Amino acid sequence: MGRVTVTRPAQTTDVSDVDDVTATLRERAEQVLATLAGPGARLREDQWTAIHALVAQRRRALVVQRTGWGKSAVYFVATALLRASGAGPTIIVSPLLALMRNQIEAADRAGIHAATVNSANIDDWGATYAAIDAGEVDVLLVSPERLNNPDFRDRVLPRLTASAGMLVVDEAHCVSDWGHDFRPDYRRLRALIAELPAGIPVLATTATANDRVVHDVTEQLGLGAEDSAGTLVLRGSLDRASLRLSVVKLPTPAQRLGWLASQLDELPGAGIVYTLTIAAAEEVAEFLRERGHPVASYTGKTDPQARLAAEADLLANRVKALVATSALGMGFDKPDLGFVVHLGAPASPVAYYQQIGRAGRAVDRAEVVLLPGREDRDIWAYFASLAFPPEPLVRQTLDVLSEVPQSTAALETRVDLSRTRLEMLLKVLDSDGAAKRVKGGWISTGEPWVYDGERHRRIAAARKAEQQAMLDYLDTDRCRLVFLRRQLDDADATPCGRCDVCAGQVWSAEVDGAAASAAQERLTRPGVEVPPRKQWPTGMKELGISASGRIPAGELAAHGRVIGRLSDIGWGTRLRELLSGADGVDGAVDQPVPKDLLDACVRVLAGWGWAERPVGVVGIGSRTRPHQLEHLARWIAEIGRLPLLGHLEPVGPRPAAHENSAQRLAAVWDGFDTAALPDLSGVGGPVLLVDDLLDSGWTMTVAARALRRAGAPAVLPFALAAAG
Repeated sequence: MGRVTVTRPAQTTDVSDVDDVTATLRERAEQVLATLAGPGARLREDQWTAIHALVAQRRRALVVQRTGWGKSAVYFVATALLRASGAGPTIIVSPLLALMRNQIEAADRAGIHAATVNSANIDDWGATYAAIDAGEVDVLLVSPERLNNPDFRDRVLPRLTASAGMLVVDEAHCVSDWGHDFRPDYRRLRALIAELPAGIPVLATTATANDRVVHDVTEQLGLGAEDSAGTLVLRGSLDRASLRLSVVKLPTPAQRLGWLASQLDELPGAGIVYTLTIAAAEEVAEFLRERGHPVASYTGKTDPQARLAAEADLLANRVKALVATSALGMGFDKPDLGFVVHLGAPASPVAYYQQIGRAGRAVDRAEVVLLPGREDRDIWAYFASLAFPPEPLVRQTLDVLSEVPQSTAALETRVDLSRTRLEMLLKVLDSDGAAKRVKGGWISTGEPWVYDGERHRRIAAARKAEQQAMLDYLDTDRCRLVFLRRQLDDADATPCGRCDVCAGQVWSAEVDGAAASAAQERLTRPGVEVPPRKQWPTGMKELGISASGRIPAGELAAHGRVIGRLSDIGWGTRLRELLSGADGVDGAVDQPVPKDLLDACVRVLAGWGWAERPVGVVGIGSRTRPHQLEHLARWIAEIGRLPLLGHLEPVGPRPAAHENSAQRLAAVWDGFDTAALPDLSGVGGPVLLVDDLLDSGWTMTVAARALRRAGAPAVLPFALAAAG
């Protein structure tokens, strides 16, 4: 990059000398900005304040400004000025690959050489490290997870920390578990900041943080620890002059989906349709394509290359919309994004504002429409159940880690937490100094650690308050943008004049009849394929079970079918109503399967398209609803004119509920009475195995294994619903 000479003031200077130096520095900052954003670009006052604090005063700063304000310009301009004065490279901690790609492109426009180290470019790491050592890299972008990779942490990070010119923490709200997108790995940054040499400036940026999160970010990162001046916090107005906010209330999922299908072409430009679950994103995208709309789905399960292609298609307006979960959030940069529609309300106004902030950055008008559903609260409750584990489980985890290094998979056999919650816990313990990631897994450090139960209670209470605030947003009679801004502690109460409250109705709640009918048909179209389990969990011998590696072909189930998933926007609500209490806790009712669901069973079975028709039915027994499941298996046998070959009845006491795969498999491994099973070697074809709910899949896997070992040539799993 081109070098800019920065003159340092002498130790004895008068006010005019300081003013001259400041003016010169600003002039050079404006020059760098022009190369970054174009010849007409000028620094905002808060941008300059931040740049001056970082470059001239080497301070620590937190910048909270709306999406599109120009936070990246602050750290790129500051980087150019610092590098020109001989400072080392800037380290930017960034949470998403998509965001890194945008940042590298922006840096290149300013003549700044940026590089990244992430899981997608492993082959380039050696060359990148060499370029850093040679002083050829101005900016290095890393993910927070990379900071605790043992090799990177021990070999690369120390020399980066020693030579860094500035540290930038992008999307800094992720450090706060009060926030809407908590990333435990961000908490490791406090230790990194503490290890920086004196005088190294630190910048944290985010578009979404209320007062509570600002305080938490400052505290978690230790930003105010280096001097009495504390952290410079720059917060601007969250007004978005282009956004037109509306809420359209419709009573059923079919009407909401029909409304979207009929109104999508009326929405300006290209945009994003957000859903609350992966299943909903895929289902909605499929329906919109059936209605002739060019859309694609984008979720946490989308292949990385498919994500890149989808992002490129939206940027180039080759699709009308991406139907996405929150996986498409931070970092996606399309200044002319014309609309954001939510099918289902996020759990907090803060999260909602963050997502709608993708729209309207470089256009005069962008539509923001929220279509809330009755099922939203159930989804919020599910995600709330993934909160920080209770103290006994945390202590148990630390006890296990005090022995020898344990992989996450091995820990699952001894600590009953799901993989997601276990990984979150380990990262928090690591950031708190109680555990450490090493080659081969994790190990306890032996350092004292205190379970902050009061903090976790406050977080849970705050999340409930945020959910209530989201419900209040739906019914507010005040300006919707003012409502959201106040949730983010922006005190400006000037009505926007554009939302449906200020301007009257913006979007009609009427739904085109043909679109509603098509949506109803799509949502009530039963049948979801469920792949079988093919691999036993790791370390089952620790639980006394001789199962490891791949499941033998002669014991595998075939691909199965269910009416729908509990998270589906169509069948989900109906299935949750029937199967509420499937774990025996919530008062399940043992009654015959209702006619509408029996009819759906017929449609799924008729449309299965199996290579060979089943020759008999076996039911899986139930401790909580034996009559319902017996009725289902018998009815399917009768309607299909197949023999009912028997039931696999559960034996022993009802096992406790478990979270992770290893514990769930152990709970059902010896859970069936197989003595009553007939010899199935002579049945001459596949056996249909019937249950009510496929949750982890291990009950069906173990049951299918028993039937295969009894001689069944193939087992076709069928259930009313699948979890997820």
